[in-house]
Amino acid sequence: MNLAGSSPEMSRMPDSVVHFEIPVDNMGRAQKFYKDTFGWSINAIPEMGYALLGTTPSGEDGRPTQPGAINGGMLEREDPVKHTVVTINVASIDEAEKRIQKNGGKMIRKKMPVGDMGFAAYFQDSEGNIVGLWETKAQ
Repeated sequence: MNLAGSSPEMSRMPDSVVHFEIPVDNMGRAQKFYKDTFGWSINAIPEMGYALLGTTPSGEDGRPTQPGAINGGMLEREDPVKHTVVTINVASIDEAEKRIQKNGGKMIRKKMPVGDMGFAAYFQDSEGNIVGLWETKAQ
């Protein structure tokens, strides 16, 4: 039984949600809230206006050690991130962009480097939701 269907596009492995982002109006207040309320670890990166949120035990590489768990980030609220965003890991943002456009979505922020870790982008889906994309940099 082939649950993925018979087309080549449908037979590839699904892309997984690997990260979330919470936009905030006051970084210090929000960090305190999530740390005190849920016990999350906060790793502020002031030069990027960003904070990494640890929601689950993670290995030295920063990846969650608990299957199905994800960590996230916090950033100042501004376009295109005005509401909480989930981020999907893809092999290629460029290829994902083609599929997004073919299926009624549009790119909101094009592919941009994130340090030496990889690339990020944002798109709007067919329902108006903003969703992130992540492509890990080839080693």
